[in-house]
Amino acid sequence: MKGFIKALRLLLLLILFNAVSICGILRKVPAALIIVMGTALIHGIYFIVRPQKKPVCAERRLVTLSNGACILGYGILLFLLEIPAWLILMIFDQNPERIIWDIIPAFFFILIVVISGLIRTAVGARQHRTANYILLFLTWYLPFINVIAPVRIYRQAKREFNFEQARHELDDMRAENQICRTKYPIVMVHGIFFRDWQLLNYWGRIPKALAKNGADVSYASQQSAASIHQSAGEIASHIENVIKMTGAEKVNIIAHSKGGLDSRYAISRLGMDKYVASLTTINTPHRGCKWADNALEKCPQGIKRFVSDKYNSLFKKLGDTWPDFMAGVEELTASSCEKFNREVPDMPGIKYTSIMSRMVSPKSAGFPLNIGWFLAKKDSAKGNDGLVGVDSALYWEDSRMIPDTKKRGISHGDMIDLMRENIEDFDVREFYVQLVRELKEQGY
Repeated sequence: MKGFIKALRLLLLLILFNAVSICGILRKVPAALIIVMGTALIHGIYFIVRPQKKPVCAERRLVTLSNGACILGYGILLFLLEIPAWLILMIFDQNPERIIWDIIPAFFFILIVVISGLIRTAVGARQHRTANYILLFLTWYLPFINVIAPVRIYRQAKREFNFEQARHELDDMRAENQICRTKYPIVMVHGIFFRDWQLLNYWGRIPKALAKNGADVSYASQQSAASIHQSAGEIASHIENVIKMTGAEKVNIIAHSKGGLDSRYAISRLGMDKYVASLTTINTPHRGCKWADNALEKCPQGIKRFVSDKYNSLFKKLGDTWPDFMAGVEELTASSCEKFNREVPDMPGIKYTSIMSRMVSPKSAGFPLNIGWFLAKKDSAKGNDGLVGVDSALYWEDSRMIPDTKKRGISHGDMIDLMRENIEDFDVREFYVQLVRELKEQGY
């Protein structure tokens, strides 16, 4: 039935596009044809305004995306169907004037359909491919070739919609189970060079997915760049505040990058061991980054001072009270982390877990991680994530590697959903949902 309705819709639109030719070939306009053509015109306008009768998803963005893909897909199909219709018209109808007046309205109406679909798709999509839009800009006036970019945009929009729709259905299906409702609340600790801003979440779409499944999530909100003991102090203050506000006995910490070192210090040196049930580190350089030792050693003092001053000045304006770029960077070196590991022991009674991913090539991420991949390549024979070597991040007995995807690896930024990208064979949101589910099942 659905296929029949689609076929009928296409037929009506084709009648609209070829109305001039139909009238010309028949030499007269029967009343029935006027009714059909009027119906086609009304349907064509209505289709552009509202291509689908019912919203396919409660989220407005996805409704826009789905409608845009629907319009764009029909526009492309109509264009391809019109090409043989125009060729037949040129062969069997020798009236050039009528041919021109058929092609012009059909062309512009299809153009309106395609542009409407492209606009809605661009507004609703989050998985944009810049190359597709560049190709569209360069080829829109080239016959046949100009179809390539819209087809690519349509396919990308359909992939995104299907991916997001599946996520919504999965979350709705298990909403009552609250699989992420852990015994202790979750504290998420960011890494270096970022803040927990409200409008630009460090963790991307992950916290929302956790909350949908019952997790109680808060952010440590330490400064973007500071020494480990300073950042650890801020984390400790946040943990104490969570304990006070929620009445919970302890918290579970999920920490990314340098945030894992900051959290370890807070637990071992600032007395937070009594308030922490588990610590899960994500791509944390527990054994440091050897390439950072080399870079700092070779970099002139003047350049280091210049970059540090500019960074500190910028992030003071963005909310840090006492940012310290150099202190944060120097404590990520292998030599500094070797000393850190001697002085910051693991505390009994706490579940420690380290998780790591890796890029399979520099194509696995954009700048600057693709440059970092080359810098960190010598640090670990097992690979790196663009900043941290695998050997550095897998620290405790309870350690796990994220399996490589078919087409690409998982970068340092991918593990916090930095680019909000739907990666084939790795759903980062679902990864964290299952991670927290395991904590719940283990009594944390």
